[in-house]
Amino acid sequence: MIKLSTQYDIAMRLQTEDEADSFLALLIAQHLSAAPERSREEAERIERDNLAYYAGYFDHETRARVERLFKCAHPIFGSIAEKGPPTAEEAFRLGKEMGERLRRERDR
Repeated sequence: MIKLSTQYDIAMRLQTEDEADSFLALLIAQHLSAAPERSREEAERIERDNLAYYAGYFDHETRARVERLFKCAHPIFGSIAEKGPPTAEEAFRLGKEMGERLRRERDR
C-alpha cells in the first residue's frame, strides 16, 4: 500500500507553539493563494478545522498535542482535552449524524 503524504503530516510531528504558529501561517497563506475570495479569518478557521480533523486519524496523544499547539478542536468530536476520545460507538453515531445533516443541507 502506498501512503500519500499531505501537508498536514508535517503538522502531526510538530512539538512547539512556535513551530505550530509558523506552520499555521504558511497553511493560511497557501489557502488564501488558492482561494483569494476568502477572508483571512475564514481561511484560519478552515485550516484549524482541517488540522484537528486530520489529527483524529492519529493516536490520542498526537490529537491532543495538535489541538493544543494549533488551538483547535476536532470539528465532529470536539476537544479531546475537554471531552476525551470518543468511543467507537460515539464516533459512528456522530459521523452518521453529520452525514445526515449534510445531506439535508444539500437537498434544500
